[in-house]
Amino acid sequence: MRKAFRLLAVSAMILMPGISIAADRFDGNWQTKLTCPPKGNTEGYTWILPSVIQNSNFRGEHGTAGEKGYLLLEGQIKADGSAKLSANGIVTSRKYARGVFAHGGADYSYDVKAQFKDTEGTGARSEGLGIVGRACTFEFVKQLATTQSNSQ
Repeated sequence: MRKAFRLLAVSAMILMPGISIAADRFDGNWQTKLTCPPKGNTEGYTWILPSVIQNSNFRGEHGTAGEKGYLLLEGQIKADGSAKLSANGIVTSRKYARGVFAHGGADYSYDVKAQFKDTEGTGARSEGLGIVGRACTFEFVKQLATTQSNSQ
């Protein structure tokens, strides 16, 4: 029994670095571009969200929490790069929102199905029944660390 436990413990220690590397491969600063095209009388818009992935947890924000035009996008990224992100926000103005009850200051939420690769990714808003929603898309680009040179 002790021998089996020791073998299991050693095997786990050998595999742990590989698991850690896979989990951290997306970590870093990202730029998220959200594009919602016009639909009917609703105007389109494009937002750029500074985003961070830490321990495979995605978090991007646009605007100021609690104010019109705010959007929080967050969720867990799986080892294969797939993710179901949750978007929660506050409507900026009626001209950019769809639906009978949509007005400036109203809360909204939707899901985003995303797929990440090492330095880029894409996503699409869940349109629900397609009656009220619209086909918003997401582009994710990892911001590579830059080094400063002291050249004069």
